[in-house]
Amino acid sequence: MRKLHDWNLSYAEARRVQGELAGRVQFVPLRKEPRLIGGLDCAFSKDGKRIFAAAVLLRVSGFRHGPDGGLEAFEFEQVETVTAVQEARFPYIPGLLSFREAPVCLAAAAKLSRPPDLFIIDGQGVAHPRRLGLASHLGLFLEKSTIGCAKSRLIGEFQEPGSRKGAWSLLRDGDEVIGEVVRTRSGVKPVFVSVGHLCTLENASTVTLACTTRYRLPEPTRLAHQAVSKLR
Repeated sequence: MRKLHDWNLSYAEARRVQGELAGRVQFVPLRKEPRLIGGLDCAFSKDGKRIFAAAVLLRVSGFRHGPDGGLEAFEFEQVETVTAVQEARFPYIPGLLSFREAPVCLAAAAKLSRPPDLFIIDGQGVAHPRRLGLASHLGLFLEKSTIGCAKSRLIGEFQEPGSRKGAWSLLRDGDEVIGEVVRTRSGVKPVFVSVGHLCTLENASTVTLACTTRYRLPEPTRLAHQAVSKLR
């Protein structure tokens, strides 16, 4: 894990750091099929003063082609779940949420007994106004492949994907493709997938779908969400 900057920053300093770090995000294919996959999610206490984070580590025995031709994982084994709690130190500022959430996510990830091949993170990757959402910010600190899988759109325009699981459409900001809108469960709202770091958009969508079972969210972030909800 690298320390790229301090967290006690002003609004202007945080904006400057985002601009600098966004240029370091790497869009490169995954080197191998991931077998250890981490999930990260965080949540705030009801009074907004504390932040809880959970990191889940899953072992995947392999991938296969499902009935629709897409990849799906089989035999998930939950290796461990770790948590962290911190005081909220950075104010709530739209577009700068990773400065508020990343420190506690890093604290949770540091407790994992072994590093995963990649992380799926409940948040945006480059589908962000300055191309540095939580998944990208964490990927640079962790020096790991990260995928942003958000439950809602932050920016961009898209056409509604088809209603069946596996349907997708591009998420665009002007002429730039910044992510994909992916239907992970038939007839259920899609998720917003984008590159965090050290993967391609195709990798991000393929792995997200492969890790999705009968729920809307992929197993790594679904289980992390369950764990952090218990902390609240």
